[in-house]
Amino acid sequence: MTDLNDFPIDDTVGAWVPHGRFVIAPHAHGALDGLRFAAKDVYDVAGHPTGAGNPAWLASHPIPTASSPLVDRLLGAGASLMGKVLTDELAYSIQGDNIHYGTPLNAAAPGRVTGGSSSGSAAAVAARLVDFALGTDTGGSTRVPASYCSLWGLRTTHGLLSREHMVALHPLFDTCTWLAHDAATFEKVGATLLPTHDGDFRRLFVLEDACAEADVAFAPLVQQVTQALARELNCAPTAWQASGAAGEPGALDDWRQTYVTASAFDGWATHGAWISHNDPGFAPPIAARWRHASTITPEAAQAARAAAARIAAQVRSWLGRDGLAVLPSAASAAPLRDALPEAVDAVRVRTLRMTCIAGLAGLPQVSIPLHGADGLPLGVSLLGPAGSDLALIRLATRVARQL
Repeated sequence: MTDLNDFPIDDTVGAWVPHGRFVIAPHAHGALDGLRFAAKDVYDVAGHPTGAGNPAWLASHPIPTASSPLVDRLLGAGASLMGKVLTDELAYSIQGDNIHYGTPLNAAAPGRVTGGSSSGSAAAVAARLVDFALGTDTGGSTRVPASYCSLWGLRTTHGLLSREHMVALHPLFDTCTWLAHDAATFEKVGATLLPTHDGDFRRLFVLEDACAEADVAFAPLVQQVTQALARELNCAPTAWQASGAAGEPGALDDWRQTYVTASAFDGWATHGAWISHNDPGFAPPIAARWRHASTITPEAAQAARAAAARIAAQVRSWLGRDGLAVLPSAASAAPLRDALPEAVDAVRVRTLRMTCIAGLAGLPQVSIPLHGADGLPLGVSLLGPAGSDLALIRLATRVARQL
């Protein structure tokens, strides 16, 4: 362990939180020997405060006496923990800015945001200051930064990795994740954290309505990934669209609203009392989300949870145990740091229409880092059956080598 004055990283991108500048050496040797990682400041690390992106949270919670099991497992596999990095406030955003601690720089796309809420994780990895970083993904908080910053990232199967000793956002949808700047490291971390699953992917789908939500720059990349997968799996791709209760297509905005309602109620049940008894000083967009969350009735939440269960059953039935789907990881390239709020919100809504699919279904989704014709980072994702996370990672890294 080290103190502030001995912290060995020159934080050129503003990724680290002030209370996160410490080092913990590996607990043992293992598959991750020589690798350095950072932890999003929602993960508990024994002896160090957890801030969750908000000074009022930092001041009102005791220093943890136990670490996240994921932190312990990584230290036990030979990796060094290089402190804690920024998150959007209580992880309630996919933009990547923080009114209290700043907006980290995106080394992969200068002048643009990193995306959030795993903003510091993405910034630190994109700048090669660490080899990988722990993040979380509830509504897209790892998949979106991965797409914006030319990184490998994912959403894990819901409940597959322990969420103990971690600040929740929406427990119904929270997952533990990581970002890496190269495929080999990404896969090594997966092999360390994830249970082995022999995925046998035989069917391939393209999510047409999700693709329609994304900017046209994604279209050739989705096509390239789909063609590579078709060769790898020796099968022809099939188009698929979301459908509503009556079977009608074009239902992704209904799915997004289902996710927003169910998750917001869940978040208020988790944090409402703390928010009501403190003065968190949230940034205006995040404060507005919490105000909305406080107004959702139990009846509305119950209806949303029922709809979410139907959507999950539909998606899981469609994929089965051997299905695989391709979709963009976000709706656009990373927005400019000075983009107008209404433009940011429009991108957020389109992105949530895509990211809510895996969120509602509780399924794994891996984002492959690619670039558009203009050179900007863009991610294309593979969505797979529950528990296929490691197999999905390995397939994605094989396919990326063909692109």
